[in-house]
Amino acid sequence: MKIDRLLAMTILLLNRGRISAKELAERFEVSTKTIYRDMDTLGQAGIPVIAHQGTSGGFEVMSQYTISRQLLTLDEIASIFTAVKGVRAALDDRTLDRLLDKVESLLQHSDPKPGVGHPEDLLFDLNPWGQGKSARDKVRLLRQAAGETQKVKLRYINMNGTDSWRVVEPGRLILKGNVWYLQAYCTLREDFRIFRVSRIQEMSMLLDLFNPRGLPPLESYDWNPEWSAKEAYSMVTLRFSPLVRHRVGDSFIPEQISMQEDGSLRVQAELALDEWFYGMVLSYGDQAVIEAPELAANEVMRRACKIVEQYTKPDRQLST
Repeated sequence: MKIDRLLAMTILLLNRGRISAKELAERFEVSTKTIYRDMDTLGQAGIPVIAHQGTSGGFEVMSQYTISRQLLTLDEIASIFTAVKGVRAALDDRTLDRLLDKVESLLQHSDPKPGVGHPEDLLFDLNPWGQGKSARDKVRLLRQAAGETQKVKLRYINMNGTDSWRVVEPGRLILKGNVWYLQAYCTLREDFRIFRVSRIQEMSMLLDLFNPRGLPPLESYDWNPEWSAKEAYSMVTLRFSPLVRHRVGDSFIPEQISMQEDGSLRVQAELALDEWFYGMVLSYGDQAVIEAPELAANEVMRRACKIVEQYTKPDRQLST
């Protein structure tokens, strides 16, 4: 509907600033002529839209203009309230209580329709399962250091299992799935790096201050297969018992899974034959088998034999 598009455009202009007619047309899937007509409509409605000419031109709303909260529906305000509760739980930040109070006051003073209340069918729980006090303390210290622009010294274990001391300038905390990451400038590498918080063994705030640098966009950290393995990807065929069907569905996409007549599941996927792969297969015990390639099956057998050997040692000393 046109009214929905006009409202969405207004909010977008308020949040983004100047936007070209071409970008607006692509975003809302209309012609640029329609965009110009929509801008005229907004102007006639009293919204101060300004048009700028030239290569860097576009439309923007005057900086002093704000939008009334009455344009938010009760359900939209309730969704914001629920989302803030999830953020507070993940960060264990009591200062967010004030924000919760403010948003909840909007709910209390709204004029709900009969039978409409807080949407109990929607929950944003950003608190990772099993996150203990240690993880929260790390996140809290890193947030404090970023806010006070203080450098942090940390001992970090990398993907190869070796640890090193780093001095970093904390920039941004990222919750990806159920794992916390830190985007920070590493003074050792003289570049921005992503650190997995669970791999930080020790850390302390330093007295040294830093001038905040412009953080690279997160899009520049899109997953690169080269990060996970030095090995080339191979087409792998795995067979899983019906007893672990739920786990297979968590680990692989439906297009990679096929149900067999005997109830087992066959997975075919391009995977790197790396530590993650072998650890994943071994975690299924006798409920999984590698059908191809043969070299991967042989490697799992070698590792399984090493495990048996460890438990047959009288002193059960780890191999080095």
